[in-house]
Amino acid sequence: MASDLSDLLLPDLVVVGVAATSKKSLFQHLGALVAPVLALDAATVTAALADRERLGSTGFGGGVAIPHARIEGLPRIVIVVARLLQPIEFNAVDDVPIDIAVAMLSPPDAGADHLKALARVSRRFRDRNFVAKLRGAGSRDALYALLTADESGSGKRDAA
Repeated sequence: MASDLSDLLLPDLVVVGVAATSKKSLFQHLGALVAPVLALDAATVTAALADRERLGSTGFGGGVAIPHARIEGLPRIVIVVARLLQPIEFNAVDDVPIDIAVAMLSPPDAGADHLKALARVSRRFRDRNFVAKLRGAGSRDALYALLTADESGSGKRDAA
């Protein structure tokens, strides 16, 4: 299986230097980022992420969080990747503050596809070398390139 996330990602939904100081401010920033790109209401996205987070922390460990929510009016599953200026407390499973957030937004009827995409994203971000490369990327374009590169040794090369 290909390891790239290009089918879930849009270049405009990758951002570096997010100045969030809390979960709430991070979710507000993500809502504001997503709204114009996907023609959604920023407050709706912010509220959906916060509502899901109240069920339990999406702090994945290793400085990464994968907040996720289902959003009315969304045509497909998308991810938003944000690298923060400073780590924030997120009640992660390992108690490590997060500096990378990968928000996954799905249509309400995504069902199994939502779970499969969440599994793919979590598998990718469990790779500490990959996460270290993301932290070292100097720009949004570099971050996007890393996220869309297939490093599995299969996938794109097999299609040729």
